[in-house]
Amino acid sequence: MDPLDLIKLTPLMKRTSGSPEVKIGLIDGPIFTQHADLATDYLHEIPGKNGATCTQANSIACLHGTFVAGILSAKRNSPAPAICPNCTLIIRPIFAEAALGHDQMPNATPKELAAAIIDCIDAGVRVINLSLALAQPTIKEERELEDALNLAIRRNVLVVAAAGNQGTLGSSAIVRHPWIIPVVACDLQGKPTNESNLGNSIGRQGLSAPGHGITSISTNGNPLTLGGTSVAVPFVTGTVALLWSEFPAATATQIKLAITQASLPRRASVVPPLLDAAAAYQILLSAHAKR
Repeated sequence: MDPLDLIKLTPLMKRTSGSPEVKIGLIDGPIFTQHADLATDYLHEIPGKNGATCTQANSIACLHGTFVAGILSAKRNSPAPAICPNCTLIIRPIFAEAALGHDQMPNATPKELAAAIIDCIDAGVRVINLSLALAQPTIKEERELEDALNLAIRRNVLVVAAAGNQGTLGSSAIVRHPWIIPVVACDLQGKPTNESNLGNSIGRQGLSAPGHGITSISTNGNPLTLGGTSVAVPFVTGTVALLWSEFPAATATQIKLAITQASLPRRASVVPPLLDAAAAYQILLSAHAKR
């Protein structure tokens, strides 16, 4: 099955390519912004410790950021899912290109992540994509991260985050926060992949999305196929952005409830339900038709 059909996203993508007024914060690696398949008119940079454009196109950080950006913002005729190319992508790099090995998920300290989240909020984003893991957590830094996420609540900014790829039962400082939408990777039958982290908070407030055998753009011009929870996150983020493009007056709480409560009743489970973009659209359509 096509991953977009699995989560019933295709009809919404036919309805809209997104609105430039809907800004997505991408906290990830830098991006190969010269890629021919990226909708570069809608790419913008938040200057950080690292620039938004890759300096080492073969680095894992650059490859990862470019791959995730392709799922969100590639042109619709590209090999990537290209969910919302007309939304504005705000790029906030958070890890250095040379800092990662070739076998690990990108990570950041809670302090670094808190600063990046605040930068994105100040830039006016509506939703933040966190396809990364936390490293070196300390209590003080986790408190700073909690403060940043609490600011996201006050500013009506949604935050979508990877559940993690350790194949464990539990949670992290990211996915425990009640405002976060944690995302588990599933295969094309809708079953969680073996490496996806599961847990009570993940099952209670999260979603499952395609994260196995996903093809997107790469830094060398050829398509690349990857998997994992970081790959699944932009399917949820992109859906949020398209829904906000269609319902610009909706609040963050309304959007969050629409996508997380589309599969009612939610069972008490460590496995979150599959994202259902069509049901979320209908929930918002009904809510706004009553006004």
